[in-house]
Amino acid sequence: MSAPALSSLETGQELFSRTVEVDRERLVRYAGASGDRNPIHYDAAFAESVGLPGVIAHGMLTMGLGASAVAEWAGDPGAVIDYGVRFTRPVQVPPTPGSAEVQIAGTAGPVDSAAGTVRVDLTVTSAGVTVLAKARATVRLG
Repeated sequence: MSAPALSSLETGQELFSRTVEVDRERLVRYAGASGDRNPIHYDAAFAESVGLPGVIAHGMLTMGLGASAVAEWAGDPGAVIDYGVRFTRPVQVPPTPGSAEVQIAGTAGPVDSAAGTVRVDLTVTSAGVTVLAKARATVRLG
C-alpha cells in the first residue's frame, strides 16, 4: 500500500476500517511468540475461576492489531512514531471453531503540516463494546 499524502488529510476524516478474527489458535501462537502463557488465554475453566467470562485475548495482542492497522494504512511500519492505548475490556474468545471479531477504525486527528505528522484516532471494539480507549498513533508522512 502506498503512503497517504499528508496534504489530503483533514481532521475527522475516516481513514480505514477492518475486522480481524481472533481465535484460540491465534492466542496459542501469540503466547508462544510473546512468552505470555497465562492460562487465562487458553483454559476456560481457569479463566472463569479467576472471575473472567472465559478465555480472553492478550491485551498486547489486541493493542498490536490496532498498531498493525495503522502501519498498513501508513504504508510503512516505521512511519508510526508514537502509539498508546488504554485497555478497557478484554476480548472474549470462544472455543474453536469459533472466533471473536475485533473491529478497528481509524480517523484523522489533528494534522501538523510543519512536523509532517497526523494523529490517528482508533476506535477498537469487539462484541459491540470498546476494548481499547484513547487509542492514538502519531504517524509521520512524507
